[in-house]
Amino acid sequence: MIAKLSGRLDSAGDDWAIVDVAGVGYLVFCSARTLTNLPDPGELVRMLIETHVREDHIHLFGFLDAAERDWFRLLTTVQGVGARMALAILSVLSPAQLVQAIAAQDKAALTRANGVGPKLAGRVVSELKEKAGRIVLGEAAHIAALEGGGAAPAEAVPEDAVSALVNLGYGRGEAFGAVAQAARQLGGDAPIEAVIHAGLRKLAS
Repeated sequence: MIAKLSGRLDSAGDDWAIVDVAGVGYLVFCSARTLTNLPDPGELVRMLIETHVREDHIHLFGFLDAAERDWFRLLTTVQGVGARMALAILSVLSPAQLVQAIAAQDKAALTRANGVGPKLAGRVVSELKEKAGRIVLGEAAHIAALEGGGAAPAEAVPEDAVSALVNLGYGRGEAFGAVAQAARQLGGDAPIEAVIHAGLRKLAS
């Protein structure tokens, strides 16, 4: 199995890149986000690789960082999400944005990806909510979040405050993020009205 490639970028297209390693060109499929961050052809590039072996082909999927690779692996555990669909999702949402979208159960954010409808988006956010905290963020980051060192865990975010901001026209993902920050700063006993006002201030800043 190929786990990493280090060489020179030969060329790139809409969803692929060719990495020249000692004269051998490896065709690697990538998200749009990865492709936009590649160096110019001829320059050195290092990619983490996920190798998929099937009866009729061997495909390499490349990532510039471990977070995107880990999300790729996680997304493909969801029924109906294949490798190309996972790349489509990673093309429109960064790992950090995916964490927030799944924690907020923001199906609309995932439907921005080509080929992802509301039903599949709902399955992704439902199946990955717990896994996102444990696997993608990592145990240390998850503990830090619970102790107040990061974003508030999903269960600590007042849903009524999120709904109030959504009703004011904000997207669910950004409303969830603002309320999570406000709830962490104000404490778990803060009145909903105070959390809403603090969330609004953060969205307006």
